[in-house]
Amino acid sequence: MAGLWIKMDYSVCNKGRTAGEESILRLMKLSAILLFCLCSIPHARAEATLFLGEPYGYDGALAGTGHASVYLSGVCATSPVVLRLCAPGETGVVISRYRSIAGYDWIAIPLIPYLYAVEKQEDVPLFVDAKLLAFLRDRYRRDHLESLVPDLPDGGTPGGVWYELIGASYIRTIYAFEVETTPEQDAALIRKLNNRPNRQRWTLVTANCADFARGIIDFYHPHAVHRSIVADLGVTTPKQLARTLSSYTRRHPELRTSRPSGYAIPQVPGTVPRSRPAHTVTECALTAKKYMLPLFAIHPYIAGALIVGYVGHGRFNPSRNALILDSSQQLDAPLTRTDRRDAEDQLQELLRTASAENAAAVAPNWVFVQAAAEPALDASGGPTLKVRLGGEVTPVGIARANILSIPEGFEFAADLVKARLREELKPAAARKTAHADVESDLALLRHLLARQPGDLASTAASARIVDASRR
Repeated sequence: MAGLWIKMDYSVCNKGRTAGEESILRLMKLSAILLFCLCSIPHARAEATLFLGEPYGYDGALAGTGHASVYLSGVCATSPVVLRLCAPGETGVVISRYRSIAGYDWIAIPLIPYLYAVEKQEDVPLFVDAKLLAFLRDRYRRDHLESLVPDLPDGGTPGGVWYELIGASYIRTIYAFEVETTPEQDAALIRKLNNRPNRQRWTLVTANCADFARGIIDFYHPHAVHRSIVADLGVTTPKQLARTLSSYTRRHPELRTSRPSGYAIPQVPGTVPRSRPAHTVTECALTAKKYMLPLFAIHPYIAGALIVGYVGHGRFNPSRNALILDSSQQLDAPLTRTDRRDAEDQLQELLRTASAENAAAVAPNWVFVQAAAEPALDASGGPTLKVRLGGEVTPVGIARANILSIPEGFEFAADLVKARLREELKPAAARKTAHADVESDLALLRHLLARQPGDLASTAASARIVDASRR
């Protein structure tokens, strides 16, 4: 409309003008059009996102503090230790401090590999066990991280903690807290990190992963986050960073991004043990009874101080009212109790109406077949499991992009989706499961149960059916 208005206005004014006046008018018209085009270009924007990763394994069992990293949407990497600005279409990197990985202090990994150890979102497996997780991590290491973590002399996979670089969402739920940044700030950070020595600095108390994340956030927004003497006895913890950054963005709404701060990236369903809530230092002491009870008996004043610290600073809960990032990278509400009951009813109805062979619950037979299956990649790089079907070994797709590609494997695929749904619908997991993902999984299972092995309908048509269920 603005362009049409400019054209009509100048067409009237051009009547009776001299050549010089017409030149000036043409120049004014060109300037107006240029101004209009410039105003139509959206402002460049980027985000720095604090990732609060829940503790897992040994750390989780001891009421651990978890892990902190920072996702930078405008910063990409020439190599894991050399940064650059992102080109259009690139999704940025996750950067964090690690210990005992090739002697480096920080390492940057692209977002999707950091979360899922694959390069495309549609290749994220629907259900993961320890064998598949190890395979995906080692495959990505061989393709992209050989310079940091080379093969053993015999070509085998090296040991060490390098696995923390990739596949984080298979072992823990991650909470994300965003704050807006600018390309100029991104460029300045790149210069700073590329120009200073990248040598290992990690220490537990004074230079841990949370200290590094604090430095990155403070570079963009000074004093936005800080450590706590009361809640953490002066040690920087991931939960304290999340608490202070959340408070900072509430006080500075102009720095908030288009997405609400404090959303969750859920742990991928599977047999990998579930992560546990992150704690501050005082919470760690209060939740570890074997430490707290003797402390009360020996020195009640110290125990009382820990309780005061917890009451004043430790009650921040990152999961409260958090939206969930679903498999299509959209934020959605978590399952409510009513949603979970409705989904369970739909699942049971599907199992009742399907044929007896396909509707059986996840039986030991499927568990045995799944455990004996060998991970592999298909021609497009998507994950598969090589399973024995009818006396032959068949690669069955296990991601949304390829699970419908082999009709002969639909029975196995249906059992895999049943296992995924059962994990998603457990009471503890439902609070971290997107409503849209459960609807999509139910539609996928319905489609797999309805299809027969001899039905050779095209994969593209099948994919459209499942995609339509998400809308």
